[in-house]
Amino acid sequence: MLDFRLSPAQEELRRKAREFALQEILPVAWECDRRGETPLDLLRRAREAGLMNADIPREYGGEGLGLLENVLITEELAAACAGLATSIFDNSLGMEPLRLCPNEPLKRRVFTELLSGFKLIAFATSEPTVGSDVAGIRCLARREGEDWVLNGTKFWVTNGGIADYFSIFATLDPQSRHEGICAFLVERTQAGVRIGRSIPKLGQRGSNTAGVHLTEVRVPAENVLAPPGEGFALAMKTFARTRPAIGAFAVGAARSAMEFALDYARKRKAFGTPIAGFQAIQHKLADMFQKVETARLLVWRAAWEADRGGDPTIAASIAKLYASEAAFQVADEALQIFGGYGYTTLFPIEKILRDCRLFRIYEGTSEIQRHILAGHVLEAYRPVMPPLEGLALFREEGSSAAAQTPARRAWRCRICGHVHPGEEPPAECPVCFFPAAAFQPVGNG
Repeated sequence: MLDFRLSPAQEELRRKAREFALQEILPVAWECDRRGETPLDLLRRAREAGLMNADIPREYGGEGLGLLENVLITEELAAACAGLATSIFDNSLGMEPLRLCPNEPLKRRVFTELLSGFKLIAFATSEPTVGSDVAGIRCLARREGEDWVLNGTKFWVTNGGIADYFSIFATLDPQSRHEGICAFLVERTQAGVRIGRSIPKLGQRGSNTAGVHLTEVRVPAENVLAPPGEGFALAMKTFARTRPAIGAFAVGAARSAMEFALDYARKRKAFGTPIAGFQAIQHKLADMFQKVETARLLVWRAAWEADRGGDPTIAASIAKLYASEAAFQVADEALQIFGGYGYTTLFPIEKILRDCRLFRIYEGTSEIQRHILAGHVLEAYRPVMPPLEGLALFREEGSSAAAQTPARRAWRCRICGHVHPGEEPPAECPVCFFPAAAFQPVGNG
């Protein structure tokens, strides 16, 4: 039985996140965007409010909130500012490889540190020349005794300039692709770790993004997240669990764009009447609303599937793809409703549009999501309908509509689909002129 109602605890969590977004994030969002700065005090307050690290499992001292609760929080925070919400959420992304890995001593140590003080952990797979092709990473790992030594550069690291820990993915040999990938927890203070300048971006400027350079960084064996050969699977499992949250970012940003456009349409007059009265504007608002509602349901479904312990890969890709594409469309239509004012920095829409553009790129581009879904449809999906060549699409002459019975024997042309009744195929198809060899038996015969 389906039930789309949130529990009282989930409703309260959403209310708390919404209140934090309106009171703490919204007032500083545009200034942080203008300056390109991530306010650490805001991240601290989010942690104190229980909106960061709440998904640390209970067996390690955390609240153990599920992914559904996480996407509820994320939507509300992103509605105020997608960039600041990204930096708040980033601890969930950064710690996901740790949560999924089998290294119990490392889990207990790091989760305890995250719970006892303000610490940030970042996720690092991408490199300056490697994004979607995770198997192509070039950051090198080599074994020295019981330790590992890392050399290379990770790029596009959210919170890279302010994080205390990094979940670093490296490889024994770039030529080995998936088989050589491994993962490590690296601390910012380790010798050989250098942080690059903040990367200037089109949108989400309130979220710090930087490169991390590793030169002979020695990682002890106890900091291994995944040994060689298991790192790629760990990265993919991480994405499958965090992509629904990217969808939630998109839902929150799109919702705000729609709400601002709705408010503007009710107040802006043209030709002596509010533009909300024009059918063209009403249709835009209707399309925006259905996209937001549809995206949210897809995100919730993916989060629910992950929380049930299933493989959320396909549901997560659907949610991430649809929500990220829809958010940009909604923000673009919102700007159109605002007209020239929407194109200025005097109104919030241009920022939301800039912020939304990233959703189609990070944590797997829209093209990658389509690749994942196409692979599923072509290889794993099991159709209900029979193959086309098995369809007779033919009834005995004189059979009634209420009691139609397939012909006892019929032949279907594999080229054009023509069905020929009879014990033998025709010498030639009367429709496409292919010979009898093009026919195969169908029906009950």
